[in-house]
Amino acid sequence: MKTSMLEYYKLILSKVSFHPKLFWKEYKKALIHLSERESQELKGWVRLNFSLVMS
Repeated sequence: MKTSMLEYYKLILSKVSFHPKLFWKEYKKALIHLSERESQELKGWVRLNFSLVMS
């Protein structure tokens, strides 16, 4: 099964969540590469899963 870019970026963000600077770098990169719909979905996923990082 092929992994979508959205799922790929979710995996990457999960793995780098221990390092805020790297997390934001990868998050910004993801928003550039994903479609508008996927970017919105990723933003919602980050808010739900990383509320402490977003504060």
